This record gives sequence, C-alpha cells and structure tokens, in this order.
Amino acid sequence: MMFYYRPPDLLRRLFPDLVWRMPAEDNAVYLTFDDGPDPEGTPRLLDLLAEHGIKATFFCVGRQVEKFPAIFERIKKEGHGVGNHTYSHLSGWTTSNKKYFEDIERADKIIGSRLFRPPYGRIRPSQIRHLKQKYIIFMWDLMTGDFSPRQTPEKISRRVEKYLRPGSVVVGHDGLI
Repeated sequence: MMFYYRPPDLLRRLFPDLVWRMPAEDNAVYLTFDDGPDPEGTPRLLDLLAEHGIKATFFCVGRQVEKFPAIFERIKKEGHGVGNHTYSHLSGWTTSNKKYFEDIERADKIIGSRLFRPPYGRIRPSQIRHLKQKYIIFMWDLMTGDFSPRQTPEKISRRVEKYLRPGSVVVGHDGLI
C-alpha cells in the first residue's frame, strides 16, 4: 500500500482551506487518532495519554460511537477533543456527494463537533466547498502508517522522529475499520 507520511506541498497549496498543520507555538505537536472508539485500542490509548498528561483529538466514526458510547464519553470526560470522521467511514472519492453529506450529518447528530476529517484523506473539491461552511476540515502533516500490518512500533517511531516538526498534526489510529 502506497501512502505519503507527509502530504506533498502541492496538495497543501491546492487546498489551502484545509488544516494541514497548526501554529508552531512552544514546539507543540497535535496528536489525532482516527477510526474509533474501539473497545481494545481506545482505552489503552487513553490510559497512556493520561499517564503522560497529553491531550489529543479523536476523529470518531459515528457507528463506532453508537456501539461504544461509554468509551466516547470517557474521551470527552478526560478532556480530549472529538471530531467527525463520518458515520460509516466513507471515502469521498467513491461516494456521491448526497450520500457523503448525509453520512456526515448522521455522525454529527451523535458526535456534535465542528471538526471533520475525511476517511483516507479522500475528499473532492465540491465536498470541501460544501463542508467548509459548517466544519473545519482537518488533514495532517504526518501520517504514522500504524494501520499497516507491515509496520512495527520501531519503524513507526523512527518515521515520527524523522518527520515530526513543531505544529505537526500527527495521525494515528485507535481503531481499525
């Protein structure tokens, strides 16, 4: 599977309305996690974040929130941010706008956030134009690749060390859809 750990600069220039990085204040980086909540990964991750006093943003899939509402509530109770990652984890490239927007709104009724991240990072310009009226669309500056079974914790750690910079929006996964 081919993916970019850091999106090409051309994409950032073509889509300036999307959030790729955050201000680099105090060398901060922004941890985000997609695809949960998950009954195995999310509680372990929340424990680890609490142990180190770290806050993150979880881009949640609506159907996962319905399945695991207590984990979703724990995310919020512990002071983490939440965002919409659609209800069904749909790709914007292969889904009609009508169906895509309906799926996002269905998730919004459960998640209630103005933050949105498109699954797989796949979103069409027409979808951006529509969604930016209501949502802040978050992409990323650094993809960990933790979803790939070929990746080891050591490889992921080396990649993060190599590409991490102040203001990076880092994507990991607390669930695997």
